[in-house]
Amino acid sequence: MGGTERTHERGAGRVRAYLGSFTSAGGRGVLAADVDPATGALTVTGGTDAVPDPSYLALADGVLYAVSETDPGAVAALDPAGPAPRPLGAPVPVDGSGPTHLAVAAGHLLTANYTSGSVTALPLAPDGTPGPATAVLRHEGGGPVADRQDAPHAHQVLPDPGGRWAVSVDLGTDSVRVCALDPATGALRLHRETALRPGYGPRHLAFHPAGGHAYVVGELEPAVTVCRWDAEHGELTPLAEIPLVDTDAAGPAYPSAVVVAPDGRFLWVAVRGTDTIAVLVLSPTGDEAIRSTAVSCGGEWPRDLALDPSGRRLYAANERSGDVTWFDVTPGTGTPVRAGSTEVPAVTCVVFG
Repeated sequence: MGGTERTHERGAGRVRAYLGSFTSAGGRGVLAADVDPATGALTVTGGTDAVPDPSYLALADGVLYAVSETDPGAVAALDPAGPAPRPLGAPVPVDGSGPTHLAVAAGHLLTANYTSGSVTALPLAPDGTPGPATAVLRHEGGGPVADRQDAPHAHQVLPDPGGRWAVSVDLGTDSVRVCALDPATGALRLHRETALRPGYGPRHLAFHPAGGHAYVVGELEPAVTVCRWDAEHGELTPLAEIPLVDTDAAGPAYPSAVVVAPDGRFLWVAVRGTDTIAVLVLSPTGDEAIRSTAVSCGGEWPRDLALDPSGRRLYAANERSGDVTWFDVTPGTGTPVRAGSTEVPAVTCVVFG
């Protein structure tokens, strides 16, 4: 079945959501849900537990991909067309452990392997299924937080907006690596490494829609770093660091996911511990950010954030309370207003297609 057929089966203009959930914590694996266009409400239609502990999903060219955050780690391709996602073959090893993120770039599937501190490239067949790994780029280094930065811990990998570079965010080494990916062979070559503040523990990065800036969220320090992105030279330059919580905030705060509005006006960050969504207002060029407010995530331990395709609703995957909560985004301020929630035990992420 080709990608065109899968898209047709989902229905023209029909929006669906796909959810990951930890099977080892009582979750159902990879789920599909219908999205009500009027209210944003999710109705789960089915799921599969064929992929253990799918901590992150990605949808590309009519195929749904999931990492299996296990040791050893694996990745799987699924057909998203039916009521429940259907595996397209057995999971494929990533030659690393604890993969937490994945993305499609230059005809390959890339995974960020947290436990082994590496990035893997797997070639994609014409039907979208991944083949055996062609390259594993192992990170080196560490950081000052002994229990979290004793070794490299790649947490995210994604292509830059132009598709020329693969960017990986490493919590263990306090750095972001820019790599060149050979589309013919799948070889990964380190091009440049950008150091962030020691102990920052970078987790995720998101690009501004104009492509000239990026925002790196620290997990070990509750802040977001505004960076300039030079696509021609593959260079990321930190400009400023903006706190995500007040200095007198009670208890620990561990930011997770970052989302930028399609028009580049706002940025949202999920913060675990405080269980909030921080709202930042971006300057017209994207080089400055000001934290304006924070709202409750609607549950506990927001592991992921996602915007629906319209950019008018924001969804929080609240792992520990086992729910996905959705919000209407206030156009003038970017403030999320809670609109509803649905139960999804041990939920890890939300993607739309």
